[in-house]
Parts: sequence; C-alpha cells; structure tokens
Amino acid sequence: MTQTVQRGESLGAQVARVLRQRIVRGELALGARITEEALAEEFSVSRGPIRDALTQLSFEKLVEVQRPRGVYITGLTGDDVDQLYSLRGALEQLALSRAMRVDDDARWQAMAAAVARMGEAADAGDHAAFVAADLEFHSQIYALADHPRLQGAWNQYLPTFTALLEVTINHDDDLHESSGDHRTLMDVMRTGTPEEAAEVLTAHLDGARDRMLSELAERRG
Repeated sequence: MTQTVQRGESLGAQVARVLRQRIVRGELALGARITEEALAEEFSVSRGPIRDALTQLSFEKLVEVQRPRGVYITGLTGDDVDQLYSLRGALEQLALSRAMRVDDDARWQAMAAAVARMGEAADAGDHAAFVAADLEFHSQIYALADHPRLQGAWNQYLPTFTALLEVTINHDDDLHESSGDHRTLMDVMRTGTPEEAAEVLTAHLDGARDRMLSELAERRG
C-alpha cells in the first residue's frame, strides 16, 4: 500500500516516523531486510528522504545500514529498552532538579495545561490526545530546566519515546491512573523536596519501562 506524506514537515522525518512506529510495534521483525528502492516506491518520494530517514533510524539503533546489501531491522530488545529508559532517567532527573528552582508561577502554566488535557483525554478515553499531552508534560520539565543542551538531548530521543509511549499507553484501558500520576509529579515538583520528586519520577519511568518490557515479552509469546 502506498503511504502518503504531507508536504509541510520534512519528508525524511515523516518516513522515519512511520518506520519507527512499525519497528516499535513489532510490525517489522528483527532481522527483516528493507531497501531504499522499495521504500521510495511505497512513500512516493525520492531516495533522498529515504536516506535521511534511515540515517535517523540508524542513529536510534533501530536499523543497521549495510550498503550495498540493504538495511536490516535491529528492532528493540529488552536491553535496548533498559538503555533507553536509564538514559531518559538520567536526563530527566537532571532536568527535574533544575526545574524545581523555578518560582515563577507563569512558567508552570504550560505543564498545568498539559495535566488538564491528560485529565480530559482520560475522561474521553482518547489515547492519542493523552499521548500528546503526556509528551508535552515531560517536555515542559526540560523547558523549565533552562539548559538548552539538555533539552536538545531530550529532543533527539523524543521521537523514539513517542513511539514507545504510543505502544505502552494501549496497555491502559483506564487512563485516569496515569493522569493522576502526572498531577502528583507536578505537585511534588512545586511543593515537595528534590528527593521526593526524584522518587516519584523514578517510579513513573520504571513503570513505563516495565510496560514496554511486558509488551516485548508478549510478542515473544
């Protein structure tokens, strides 16, 4: 089936997003071979955007480019998931500790708005809207940290964590618990100690990691 791409966003980024979703969902199996030619035909784009997409996915360790033989899916193993979430934990703990120094209430409004949207999405059972608000919440931790290089590191891995969240969020029929977890994290960042906030964040990210590991275990069946 031919995939359609939008002309606003970078074509390579769009192709990478679709392929990333397929890999994280397990639709492209470990070791599967794909080619630039087949992808260019499927997405109706030239080889350039395809190469851009594959370069990005190679950086994310989701594919291995072996020219001229082709491109092979390396996928996600349990060790990959552990590495991704341990990296995110290290980044986000630093961001959190810096964000907690911000006293200006106005700067916290974007995070509060994301929490409100999560609540609305939970009430509606809207997983896609919940994912968007969830990612905005965590991005706000980095924005509040006032550390451009740290925020840049998060943005580099944000596409991967978006794909992971899109998978793990489907393990939750009721999104209210996750919505409440984010409200708790925001509240403890505003009124708790750094140690309390770090503990809440660790539990939150450990839960996300465990859900993804469960997903991989189910696939191996």
